[in-house]
Amino acid sequence: MTLQRQVSCTARRRVLRRFIALGGAVALGACGRRKPPATALPAGATVLALGDSLTYGTGATPDTSYPAVLTGLSGWQVVNAGVPGDTSAQAMERLPALLKAHQPALVLVSIGGNDLLRRLPEADTRANLRRICELALTAGAQVMVIAVPRPSIAAAFTGSLSDHPMYAEVAEAMRLSLHSGGWSAVLGDESLRADQIHANALGYAQMARGVHEAARAAGLAAR
Repeated sequence: MTLQRQVSCTARRRVLRRFIALGGAVALGACGRRKPPATALPAGATVLALGDSLTYGTGATPDTSYPAVLTGLSGWQVVNAGVPGDTSAQAMERLPALLKAHQPALVLVSIGGNDLLRRLPEADTRANLRRICELALTAGAQVMVIAVPRPSIAAAFTGSLSDHPMYAEVAEAMRLSLHSGGWSAVLGDESLRADQIHANALGYAQMARGVHEAARAAGLAAR
């Protein structure tokens, strides 16, 4: 074999090795983006529902709030940690004490609606949402993000609401389970609302069923 052919073969082998190595790195990166496997919660497990007035159940009675209905559907002990008027920053401040007191196996994060209604900086809300999820994960809990609708003047006339994309983006970036479309469907239906921004008992019951189905689909609840 001539020197020129030896150099050519050596160069081809180097290219081939780099191609194989790159392919392995790409495959590894793709695997790294997958959600970690969920652990199904048994009956009696403690679940923390973090939120504002929609979680609290404003517009209905305490026993018809979505956390209360979810308790009956799932067999979990769902702690209602909804505070009317709370922003994402306020919920974030409350969370460490809640995690310490209840040590939940799962945290349902439905917060940010008041931020959007008050037109607080979206970057701050997004950062707070991420930090809330990080705190829950660090405490050993699994997390499900529950999307909140984007405020819309047109929705008052059309009855059509859509989720703010921030929730899906945070869930995807952090590889978390997401319940999408739940609040948008309830608050977009006049028959399921107590007023323009709160559900009635029927609406909360629908929301609880949706959260439970989403949890089952994500592997967080037994099928």
